[in-house]
Amino acid sequence: MKGNNMKEDIERVLISEEELKKRVAELGAQISADYAGKEPLLVSVLRGSYIFMADLTRSIDCFCRVDFMAVSSYGSGTVSSGQVNIIKDLSDSIEGKDVIVVEDILDSGNTLSYLIKVLQARHPASIRLATLLDKPSRRTKPITADYVGFTVPDEFVVGYGLDYDELYRSLPYIGILKPCVYQKD
Repeated sequence: MKGNNMKEDIERVLISEEELKKRVAELGAQISADYAGKEPLLVSVLRGSYIFMADLTRSIDCFCRVDFMAVSSYGSGTVSSGQVNIIKDLSDSIEGKDVIVVEDILDSGNTLSYLIKVLQARHPASIRLATLLDKPSRRTKPITADYVGFTVPDEFVVGYGLDYDELYRSLPYIGILKPCVYQKD
């Protein structure tokens, strides 16, 4: 059962606001170096990655474009259903473009594995994956990210765009959600 405010529902802060800013700036510098002289297309996987995507884009010094996709594999649960649905597709063709898929968290890999296959069929020049959080202990698909913000333990995390039942996205840090909030009696 959730409390009266978001902060009451956080067991502890896992990654502080300052740590997030520093690491996102480092990722932006790395992407800028890797794509010097190119114009990568950053594809935000909505909704969880929107804050990370905005901060990452501002940290990249080379020209880049952005687009958005919305996919669903969770519903209002805490574990991926395994079935992926594209809710909002890209606005433009990615053929011949250098694509960086920007995701909030890579856990089981089901959603991103499916999404990468869909995008590869559209003939981009390249596809790389940037994820704010990597949770390798949950991986069921053979997928790895090219750019990783933080590796996290198998805890239910929220904040900085990540949600539980569409809540907690606005927290400026990554926190571990108290189990009493999402566990059924």
